[in-house]
Amino acid sequence: MIRIVSTGRLAAAAAHTEAALAVHEPHLVDGFVRNLPHAADTVGRRLRAALVREDLAPATAGGRRHAFNRTEYPHAGVADPVDLLAGIDPAGTFSTEIRNAVINLALALSRFDPRIPDGAGPDLTAVHLERLAVAGHNLHPCGRTRLGWDTGDVLAHDLEAGHTALRFVAVRDDTHLGDDLGAWLRTLHPDIPHAPAGYRVQPVHAWQFDTVLHRYADLFTDGTLHRLDGHLDTVPTAALRTLLLPGGHYLKVSLDIQVTSTRRSISVASTRNGPALSTLLHRLTANEPRLLLMAETGGAAVPAGSGRDLSAIARTGLTGRLEPGEQAIPGGALPAYDPAIGRTVIAGLVDTAGGDPATWLADYTRLLLPPLLRLLADGVALEAHLQNCLPTFVGGRPHRLALRDFAGLRLHPGRLADAGHGIDLWPGSVVGTGDTEILRAKLGYTALQAHLGELVIRLGESHDLDEARAWRIVRDVVDETYDALGAHPHAAADHSWLIAARVPHKALVRMRLAGAGDIHIPVSNPLHA
Repeated sequence: MIRIVSTGRLAAAAAHTEAALAVHEPHLVDGFVRNLPHAADTVGRRLRAALVREDLAPATAGGRRHAFNRTEYPHAGVADPVDLLAGIDPAGTFSTEIRNAVINLALALSRFDPRIPDGAGPDLTAVHLERLAVAGHNLHPCGRTRLGWDTGDVLAHDLEAGHTALRFVAVRDDTHLGDDLGAWLRTLHPDIPHAPAGYRVQPVHAWQFDTVLHRYADLFTDGTLHRLDGHLDTVPTAALRTLLLPGGHYLKVSLDIQVTSTRRSISVASTRNGPALSTLLHRLTANEPRLLLMAETGGAAVPAGSGRDLSAIARTGLTGRLEPGEQAIPGGALPAYDPAIGRTVIAGLVDTAGGDPATWLADYTRLLLPPLLRLLADGVALEAHLQNCLPTFVGGRPHRLALRDFAGLRLHPGRLADAGHGIDLWPGSVVGTGDTEILRAKLGYTALQAHLGELVIRLGESHDLDEARAWRIVRDVVDETYDALGAHPHAAADHSWLIAARVPHKALVRMRLAGAGDIHIPVSNPLHA
């Protein structure tokens, strides 16, 4: 049973937030207090599942076993999730992240509003649908961690706020690296301020503008940077640092806070690689009519200081690209409960499409996996977790797949060369790898474990789809794809890897406890014959 959180550090953190709400948004206090036990239980259940999956805690009675060693529990079993970390987090760093996630999830639940504005286009509709997945990343216990933001910042800039803003700085030409994003923005929104002669306008998240720029006082003193008046109203997406602009374009800007496991500033390499990666992906997927790439069309950075705090990347949206009756739904929203229909989004789609979950899953898997597996064979492993995919549907049936945010993909230069392609990455870029294990693990974890693994569980809950049958359906699509690839030089090895008895799982908790780098552990594979 869920217990009321009334003592300990979580209660102290909650009291601090409650006091801040009483000042900033007093109408949220009752909802925050009411939702706190549920938030603690949600984070605790995800943490408990991860600890068991990563062999950091023993499996106990009451859990339900799923594919890839995933075990889900109906309750966390503790009032404060940090109690589950006793003895394995001596520094307390991860405990701080967990408590922060609980507080911010309770706050998000108190602001939950699933309504979609009348007349919203596909991009704004997608942002509102993202809000259904209120707990964030489906596997990460820190899906609502916002370390670096206080309560006022969360109220002003988080997904549920529904609005934030871009501010602007003028950057001297010789210290600016990349595209002129200010000029690009001005073609869309003429009120964007102009920079003085010899400078370029660089967009900055409003919080970053107010909070982080003080680090660069010397650059303002010597004339490298100038603050500019004016702002542009934007809508925060679930990624927080990616903002929806009026008209349907996106801008990804540096945000120096920790969300899940990562500080969300942006490297110089990402700003320079994004457009090049988009061009490469368009070439590689020219014969994939069911893919929609949300291309990164420009990027810019200011290498001074950390080199990460003033970066920005432009991205195309979906406005004007969908067919009549075609609906784009963020992957993260598919397993979420939609109060408007009284069931999960995926359940509603299956029912609209005729009610057969096996047929629906087969159609969805044929939309998702074949293009990703073909790209893998040619040397590109996309980070195809739910949050980066926006499948589209017509009459509830899977129709096309929009893909976004290419910063987390992996490229294998040797495979690309074999396929007749190449790319010049920014020096020191982490996306390039000559290790096929890293390449395959990137796609295997995101597309199969985090993405399809979640949907299979939810279809079992809503439509009694047997999990073993579901994974046979997925295996059939994998086999069909590799049969079609035939003599491709890397297809057979990839196929064998994907259906092996054990595959690597990204150990999210072990990574946080270690403090750096990807860590994988082997888990059982439901695709194994």
